[in-house]
Amino acid sequence: MLDWMIKLLLMSLLIFTPFALGSVEVWAFSTMELGILLIIILWVVQSIVKKEPVIRHHEYRVPVLILGLFLCFVLLQMVSLPANIIRMISPKTYGLRQQLHVAGSAMGITSVSFFTHATKVEFYKWVILVGFFLFLLNWRLSDNGFRVTKQLAVVILLVGSFESLFGLFKLFSGTSELTRGMGTFVNRNHFAGYLLMVIPLTIGFLFSRGAQSFRKSRHWLNQLSVLDGKSLLIGFSVVVMALGLILSASRMGILSLLFSFSLIILLVRNPQEGSRFSKRSVLILGLAILWGASIGLDAVISRFFLISDDLGTRQMIWRDTQAIVRDFPLVGTGLGTFTQVFPMHRSFYIRGLVTHAENDFLQLVSEVGIIGFGLVFVLFLILIVRAVSNIRSLSLTEPQRYLGIGGLVGILALMCHSVVERNIQVPANAFLWTFLWAIVLEAGTKKATKIS
Repeated sequence: MLDWMIKLLLMSLLIFTPFALGSVEVWAFSTMELGILLIIILWVVQSIVKKEPVIRHHEYRVPVLILGLFLCFVLLQMVSLPANIIRMISPKTYGLRQQLHVAGSAMGITSVSFFTHATKVEFYKWVILVGFFLFLLNWRLSDNGFRVTKQLAVVILLVGSFESLFGLFKLFSGTSELTRGMGTFVNRNHFAGYLLMVIPLTIGFLFSRGAQSFRKSRHWLNQLSVLDGKSLLIGFSVVVMALGLILSASRMGILSLLFSFSLIILLVRNPQEGSRFSKRSVLILGLAILWGASIGLDAVISRFFLISDDLGTRQMIWRDTQAIVRDFPLVGTGLGTFTQVFPMHRSFYIRGLVTHAENDFLQLVSEVGIIGFGLVFVLFLILIVRAVSNIRSLSLTEPQRYLGIGGLVGILALMCHSVVERNIQVPANAFLWTFLWAIVLEAGTKKATKIS
């Protein structure tokens, strides 16, 4: 019963987070956090009832330790510290607070974060997502049967397909240029980032369905001829999602899509064919491009001609963000404080408020400094090495190998997109990104069962 309730809540959150405008509004990401918290509570209760340890994956002690250190570091940013310590670890923070006469400075006590409320809000987001990640690792998707992983992948596939179809509907119904091709997201780039994760996972799911028959047919045309109706429908959904992403006119989203397909074409292939790349993946991408060309890609192509103007604005934001990093190199300005700190370093005029650095990684460095970012970077290296090792441990006939590859490519595609966009900070995308990590890391823990 508890497993069923947990699975139902997971499916509900996979559906809710993108549909609620990407969960960027306070009410939406608060609902997401409450849902994750309820899942964690059910998981703990389940462990108590079954008299099992809550933490079962002891091989992930180092990543868990690093995550704990990062959260402690963010807590340290919010804690009031003696002025002498602030002056030692962040001289610029000490100097600015003295000049501005911030409350508390007169008593010789202050904090690293310039806006502790913003840091507290982001801290809670990180705590919830870290808890969700630990739950997924220790709940063991593979122990609950590959059937559960498959069901959750189908939910993601259906949501991605709906988002694409809804975006195409808005495009063909004549909705304004500012909102067309975005599905239920508030921004075309958030929409593109979401699909960049769903498309590779769906392709991996498609290949996993025929994994056990790879050796039975050596020619890819023969393999296509024996695909069942479900596989053809999944393949068609990939084409629709790729088309939706292309017509969203997200330039870096399109380039990241090509990057992800390049990885899939090289990694998801059957060596028994004697080919060095996946011809079926090439066919899927080709169909999406041809379909888009038949509809008309003028608006998409024209946006690439404007890339120099937008890139110029981004470069100015990056330059000023780098100035923040130079002023606060070790401990940053406080997680989530970019919006409040950036105006002090802005060197150009722009209408409106700059709320993000147009680069998730550069913004993270400015907020948590070299120490905080170093912890996150080391964690990423450890997890990526473990993920690759898990996938390589699986044979060509095991379905989880292809879901693992699809999930890993989706993770890398979103990170590629985040180099020039704010994407991992979008709650819906962060939620799915965390979920993909669990699928990838669980890929080699148990031999997959046959997919019907």
